[in-house]
Parts: sequence; C-alpha cells; structure tokens
Amino acid sequence: MINRELIRIKVVQLTYAYYQNGNKNIETAEKELMFSLSKAYDLYNYLLALIVGITHESRRFLEVAQSKAKREGTEMPSQKFAYNRFAMQLEENKMLNDFLETKKLNWDDEPEFLKKIYTQIADSQIYKDYMASPEDDYDNDRELWRKIYRTLIQDNGDLDSLLEEKSLYWNDDKEVVDTFVLKTIKRFEEKNQSNQELLPEYTNEEDKEYARKLFRATIMNADEYQHYMSEASRNWDFSRLAYMDIVIMQIAIAEMMTFPSIPVSVSINEYVEIAKIYSTPRSGSYINGMLDAIAHHLIQSGRLLKHMDPKS
Repeated sequence: MINRELIRIKVVQLTYAYYQNGNKNIETAEKELMFSLSKAYDLYNYLLALIVGITHESRRFLEVAQSKAKREGTEMPSQKFAYNRFAMQLEENKMLNDFLETKKLNWDDEPEFLKKIYTQIADSQIYKDYMASPEDDYDNDRELWRKIYRTLIQDNGDLDSLLEEKSLYWNDDKEVVDTFVLKTIKRFEEKNQSNQELLPEYTNEEDKEYARKLFRATIMNADEYQHYMSEASRNWDFSRLAYMDIVIMQIAIAEMMTFPSIPVSVSINEYVEIAKIYSTPRSGSYINGMLDAIAHHLIQSGRLLKHMDPKS
C-alpha cells in the first residue's frame, strides 16, 4: 500500500522537519520517517474498519425500528443495508481483524460520530436508491459502499477533525490513503470470503529500502546537491526561492542521483506535483524549470549517467 508517491511526500515532510529541528539526529529522523509511513497503513485499516463500524451502527437503528414495528403491527423494516454482503465480508476479514486486534484500533469509542455519519448515509439519495432497488446481490452491495465512500467519507469534515485528534499524521495521509481504500473495495470478491487479501503495508522490501535510501541521500549529500542548484541557477533568482522549494529540489536531485532505474522525467514530474501542494502557487513551474536545468547540467558534466526525454 505504501507506494512511492506516499514515500516522496513523507520524505519531503520529514526532511523539512529535520532542518527545522535544532537537534539534527539522522538516526532519530529516519525512525520518525518509518514510523510516519507505518501510521499511513494504520489509517488504511482504520478507514476500512469504519465501514464495519457504520454497519454495526445501522444494526442498532434496525433493532429499534424492528421493535417499533412489532409494537405497532406495521411492516418490518428492510435489513438490506445492515446485512450488506460486502460489509459483512469485511466485518469477518481475517487480515483486518488481526491488524485491528494487534494495534488495538476500533470505532467503539466514537458512537456519536458513527451515529452522525450513518444518519447522513441513510438520508442520502445513494442509500434511498439502493434500498428501493430490486437488485439484491453482492456486486450491488459492494458498489454501494464504493459510492458511499467516494461521496460521504472521502470528503467529510467531521471525519477529518476526528482523525486529526487521533493522530498528527493522519490528515496529511488521508487523501492518498483514500485511493487505496477505494481500490481495496473494488478488488473484493465474494468467493474469497474472510480470506480476501487486503493491500500489504509494502508491496516489496525494495520500496521500504527506497524510503531509507532517499532520505539518507538527501541529508548526507545536502551540500553537494545545493551546490548543483547554485551551479545551474545562474539565470534564476535562486536567492528568492521558498525554503520548501529548496528542500523539494534537494530531494529530487537525491532521487535522480541515487536511483538509476527511475527516469529523470518521472522524478521531475513527481516533485513538481508535490511543490504545487506543499509550497507557493508559483513553485511548481519554477521548480520544473530549475530541475530540468539541473538535470541537463549534471548529465552534460558527466555526474548524472541518465538520458533526458527529447522534449526536455
């Protein structure tokens, strides 16, 4: 689950924090980086568990409605949402339950939030259409939760506030983690029952090592990389760069210099996108031009053994 996009963002955040921190200890900073990445995986599981928590809340509402119907002799309410096949499969998922048990994560201590978000769901047109539809199968149950997640969970101010209280890391992570939750919902198959695999924390050890190597190269070779920036910035107003821009370019150069298999254009594009989010409005275009000039300079001087895209 922890992919290179998320790793790059975390390295930018932790490198910036490293320079802001008076006590610059690279070993401590590296541990903080890896811990920060692990918290993103915690969030992934916690958000999947939210579906289960909402389902449990819906059953409480169902019990009340059933009791009322019995008393009044009216038609019994539908159990379609409370016993949604996808939600039940997720509820029984072994990987999720093992992780939540190990990490002691659950939604039991957030009854007011669960009640509020379930009410929002029950009032939504998505829910009403689902309950009224004659279609009643696993695919429709799974698709319902994909729609609910995209429209009512992915952009939810109350949830964002709650997550911020739970962890300092989670609000920064949520936008990326949301994409993995949606991918997981789409991948679920009824035949896999409780053995459906969730996304692993790391796809392979190579990605985990990538995080360590990128961070260490950025810090250990800072003077060298900043010298490259100065060399290539004679036609740029380097002194007016935002500090975050310098950090982002330093990491981009570290990636270009340290990982032969990553094309220069990929590195430039990735860090330009990060700059658009984490720095000034003009940073993206500025950093794009700077990194392009730096890469050409390093290739021409023989210090970077890569090729540039002909369009660059």
